[in-house]
Amino acid sequence: MPLDPVLIDTLRGISTATLTMQLLNRGIRRSAMEGVRPLVPMKQRLVGEAFTLAYIPLREDLSGYAVLGRPDYAPRVAIEQAPPGSVLVIDARGEASTGIVGDILVARLRARGVVGVVTDGGLRDVEATVPLGLPIFAAGPAAPPSISGLSGAGMQGPIGCGRVAVIPGDIIVGDQDGVVVVPKALAQEVATSGAEQERLERFIQIKVLAGAATPGVYPADDLTKSEYKEWLAAGEPKEW
Repeated sequence: MPLDPVLIDTLRGISTATLTMQLLNRGIRRSAMEGVRPLVPMKQRLVGEAFTLAYIPLREDLSGYAVLGRPDYAPRVAIEQAPPGSVLVIDARGEASTGIVGDILVARLRARGVVGVVTDGGLRDVEATVPLGLPIFAAGPAAPPSISGLSGAGMQGPIGCGRVAVIPGDIIVGDQDGVVVVPKALAQEVATSGAEQERLERFIQIKVLAGAATPGVYPADDLTKSEYKEWLAAGEPKEW
């Protein structure tokens, strides 16, 4: 079942920094991927359900050039089965020097309606891939193909990416700070609370820019919270 468009829009308005705090408050300590950064400029935050793909360490009989053409080769199957609106999340075992996807596969994903790619491996063909505009988060550019260092394994199972557990259907949110994994069961409450945190912090930023010291303002004490309610009632003015 596709994600609720309202939930998607709400999460697009919440930074990954805020999401990590919201998840920390709910006992999820490791939600932000390590070593995974945006390589393609984005017009808005990446939000979508995770469709997972896993690689295993290189084994030569599983990683020859001929394997790329096999109809059951998991990385190729995943390219064709990741549904529109999903984010293809690829466990590359942190092999930053191995290219996991390149311009042709990214073009196919874009044509199929996949909204982004996240991997802790490398991105090939950067010059040709970036202009395609599909959001891609990876460990960095890498020329060698995936079969030079890894073997394609399974898809749509639990994986690790950037030292974070990812379960198919988890919500992936990516921005300039990186990628956060939101468990699907927590997504709605995290979105609601996260939007409120963003709103309060906008008010705090207004006060700080106006000269307020941070003690009592950030984090907000009772006085600041009272002023915040007044600010909301006034229609959230840009100055206070």
